[in-house]
Amino acid sequence: MADDSFRPKVGVGVIIHDKAGNIVMGERAGSHGAGTFQCPGGHLEHGESFAQTAAREVLEETGLVVGDIKFLTATNDVFPEGKHYVTVFVTCVITGEDKVPKVSREPAPMEPHKCAKWEWVSWSTMWNWAKEQAQAEVEGREVQKRMFLPLVNLWREYPEMENALEGR
Repeated sequence: MADDSFRPKVGVGVIIHDKAGNIVMGERAGSHGAGTFQCPGGHLEHGESFAQTAAREVLEETGLVVGDIKFLTATNDVFPEGKHYVTVFVTCVITGEDKVPKVSREPAPMEPHKCAKWEWVSWSTMWNWAKEQAQAEVEGREVQKRMFLPLVNLWREYPEMENALEGR
């Protein structure tokens, strides 16, 4: 019987956008990819849809309520640490009253051990960071703003998605 610990896991990357070309991003802390910029997201749980995972993870990580969740694409991500994920990317918008992502909420903390802060970044800026990192890795140089591997792979595998948020 095969060792299931070596099977790829499924992650859901959530691109929360404001219909003006901006997305929510934060710096990873504590887990694989620490120090890289990411979108909210997490593991697909047994029986969940991609949309259910996205809504749950966004609420857990940012305190935001999201809707209009749509499948975007998927990437195949093999991390240097030996982890392997299939990352399912979805897009969504904030539907709740709170419009500002939070790292903590009294009396219970959100997940500050996973992300120090959240901020709005333009999709085009994130896209350029991912492109720069992919090119720098080929050239053997470092970049100032390191991106989480699934976002770099999004650029590598789907460079035509530069305008992916238009009309969403």
